[in-house]
Amino acid sequence: MAALVFCGTPRFAVPTLEALVHAGFTVRLVVTQPDKPSGRGLALRLSPVKQSALALNLPVTQPESIKNNSEFRSQLASINPDAIIVVGYGRIIPQWMIDLPRLGNINLHASLLPKYRGAAPIQWAIARGETITGVTTMRIDAGLDTGDILLQREMPIGATDTAETLAPALAAAGADLIVETLRALQAGRIEARPQDDSQASLAPIMKKEDGRIDFQLSAPEIRNRMRGFQPWPGVFTSFRGKNLHLWDAALSERSLVPGELLAEDNRLLIGCAEGALEVLEVQLEGKKRMAARDFMHGYRPQTGEKLGS
Repeated sequence: MAALVFCGTPRFAVPTLEALVHAGFTVRLVVTQPDKPSGRGLALRLSPVKQSALALNLPVTQPESIKNNSEFRSQLASINPDAIIVVGYGRIIPQWMIDLPRLGNINLHASLLPKYRGAAPIQWAIARGETITGVTTMRIDAGLDTGDILLQREMPIGATDTAETLAPALAAAGADLIVETLRALQAGRIEARPQDDSQASLAPIMKKEDGRIDFQLSAPEIRNRMRGFQPWPGVFTSFRGKNLHLWDAALSERSLVPGELLAEDNRLLIGCAEGALEVLEVQLEGKKRMAARDFMHGYRPQTGEKLGS
């Protein structure tokens, strides 16, 4: 079996690391981001990948930087891995790492490349209303998710899927695909194919402001963003001068002024450019999440009140 170096940090990467070990590959080193202070006491928090690696008794290194790190470069050169597997590591892979292993640096990406290149493919695919996504294994090159495609696997996006529900399913599918890719590479059964750059789209890293609701969008567009942007940044607007997060809502065919409320029969609707949203769960700044009915009883929103102003 091939000797590997594994580079990853988030929970999404854990199934791949575990699958490689269980499939019999020799993971000689796990590379992950440095521990970060967390919580009020600023205790150091281990990345999910580090926690998994320690449970599997694998050696771990956590360099602050890798591009010009001679010690790290020597460490990898001494291992001389057959392949370097990269899943959500969070660092740009330098050319010297790209050139090191005979099978290349193999990345698992949570989209059907060339669609949704970038840091947040799951979130943006849902937010933009896609009904099909998937996972791709590719050879890393110097570009942003532009390397040659090795294998791909499609997966449907359900109407109620959120980024939180879809990510674990894609992580599991991707773990299987990495194992399949490595075995096929070793057997010489994969012919890498270049990406069609003309079909490329971007999935940039999320910013808090991405979650601010524009009620000039249609109700389905806003609901897709609500599903895609969970758990962060969510979608939010303002109500009586305070931030109001919308956590769940249903589509309505009612026609209302964009951003305007309609309160009737214990139901709360918000107008959009096309259609409306019936609010199901909200969270007012400084308060806990609550059902729309509790929000209405507590704050008595009035028909005609405007959100976001």
